[in-house]
Amino acid sequence: MTKEIYIFSGLGVDERIFQRLDFSDFKATFIEWIVPQRNETIEHYATRLMEQIPTSKPTLIGLSFGGMMAIEVAKQIDTEKIILISSVKTWKELPFYYRLAGKLRIHKLVPTRLFKRSNFFTYWLFDARSSFDKKLLKQILYDTNPIFIKWAIDKVVCWKNQTIIKNIFHIHGARDWVLPLRFVTCDKIIKSGGHLMTLNRAEEMNEVLHEELN
Repeated sequence: MTKEIYIFSGLGVDERIFQRLDFSDFKATFIEWIVPQRNETIEHYATRLMEQIPTSKPTLIGLSFGGMMAIEVAKQIDTEKIILISSVKTWKELPFYYRLAGKLRIHKLVPTRLFKRSNFFTYWLFDARSSFDKKLLKQILYDTNPIFIKWAIDKVVCWKNQTIIKNIFHIHGARDWVLPLRFVTCDKIIKSGGHLMTLNRAEEMNEVLHEELN
């Protein structure tokens, strides 16, 4: 029987960020971000996303913010396995400056349009190196719903999860500048991997993912 996996993309990105990964041996469903309701909690949002997951004890893969959402889903249903990519498991793995921004509500002062722009800084931050990576990142950021971006950023910097999910396999890049490796503990380090290593380290990522999924 073909394994069913459900894949959560990151904040500001969609399934295009996984286009170089090979999921052909599995029945893969990419979870679609939905527009958050007014003052919606991350827990309630996770409940609504579960409508896209009909499988019992599913395997979840989450990239960055998508990893956080996968954990929130796993707090509500039984899962076979959770694979985190460039993400965090609890609030303690968030960089202290994110948590400080959330506490002081600094992120509320930043116009949403700034998070949708691509420039030298965003290319460096996301480790978008090739012209293809830069063009794709620029297009994805442009296409992302600004209401979702504003809501999701708030949920990241204000995340309070303390629940330890046992069946997690965590992959992280040594060159991740968005969620630096020094703040997390993980099971597999991609030595030259950045925050978008699903694109520019796809060969190594495919090897690791297939080993875990099989």
